Amino acid sequence: MTDFAPARFLDRHSQPHIVTLILLASIGAVTMNMFLPSLPAMATHFNTSTATMGLAVGVYLGASAVFQILSGPLSDMIGRRPIVLWSLAIFIAASVAINFAPNLTTFFILRALQAVAGTTMVLSRAIVRDTTSTEKAGSRIAYVTMGMSIVPMISPAIGGYIETHFGWQGNFWMLGLIGAMCFAIAFMDQGETAPSTSKNAWAQFQQYPALLTSQRFWGYCLASSLGSGAFFAYIGGAPFVGSVIYGLSPQQLGLYFGAPALGYFVGNFLSGRYSTRFGIDTMVTCGLLITLFGLSMSFAISAASLGSAKAFFGFMTLVGLGNGMTIPNATAGMLSIKPELAGTASGLGSAIMIGGGAALSAIAGLQLQGATSDLPLIELMLVSVFAGLLCILYVMHRNKVLKRH
Repeated sequence: MTDFAPARFLDRHSQPHIVTLILLASIGAVTMNMFLPSLPAMATHFNTSTATMGLAVGVYLGASAVFQILSGPLSDMIGRRPIVLWSLAIFIAASVAINFAPNLTTFFILRALQAVAGTTMVLSRAIVRDTTSTEKAGSRIAYVTMGMSIVPMISPAIGGYIETHFGWQGNFWMLGLIGAMCFAIAFMDQGETAPSTSKNAWAQFQQYPALLTSQRFWGYCLASSLGSGAFFAYIGGAPFVGSVIYGLSPQQLGLYFGAPALGYFVGNFLSGRYSTRFGIDTMVTCGLLITLFGLSMSFAISAASLGSAKAFFGFMTLVGLGNGMTIPNATAGMLSIKPELAGTASGLGSAIMIGGGAALSAIAGLQLQGATSDLPLIELMLVSVFAGLLCILYVMHRNKVLKRH
């Protein structure tokens, strides 16, 4: 790790300010969530169904995973700054152009290009690792993620307001404006933080095996992916549970659905406060145990035929709390395996998490077909989190073995 001057906002000769890192980490979440209230109006505009229009989420996630895999090694090779700035420039262009999309195919292509914003989240984490020791990286990543976690809570409401007053295009004009603001701040505030390297592009991509053969990288990566997998399964199954199993209205479902986000905010705060004191492995383990406890209580209540919407969604707050402790610390662990490959590790780990999450979301939907209770979803979430707990316990064992040698 290179020593950098303490952060001075809008001075790229110092390390990037945490405000800049939060903005870079958040723009992808804004892009994924803010337009959701506009789906019915967009479906009417493009003469298709709302369900088909909803593929814009899947297209975005799939393209985001690809961009994240590519951006990590490229940023390790040519630097974080140019990749961040080029990604934001492409995002701005796609956000503006999408307002003039003549058909659905063009819209989806531009939507995929918008997913380049996901690279800035990956690189914000790599920048933290460039400028912060392993012991403190989990704490700083948690504070960045805590700021980012506010976005899913407020962006759909903002998007709904914009759509009501300015039409669905208003959301994408706003995204272009947000992208331009982030570009200006990153240009002035983010200097280069990546360690210098003489490797060419092919040599940089050849570094993947060094990570893929690391047992500890996989342990941290899977602990994060399987822990967050419970949340992705929740995204795929909770709308069915709320509306079909418990008969919630759309307004009630919207209110209950955000329960994990509240817990996630608190979990990230706890990580920021205590990760340095207790260590990243302990925080990951505690996060997974809290998630497991919440799901176990929810399962027990439903199995006793005492289930309710308040009980189901209430215990999902503990899922968010556990994820807020697990994800930033497991991410710091991934990036610590080979600090010179922090960008590669961040991109690969994030892509695996998104890919696994998308799969669990789809499985949750399939498991709930014809279901009469929330038990199938809770069971899937329990299995995912328990597997994640086994992974971090193995990492802790592996760390002890390496210390002895």
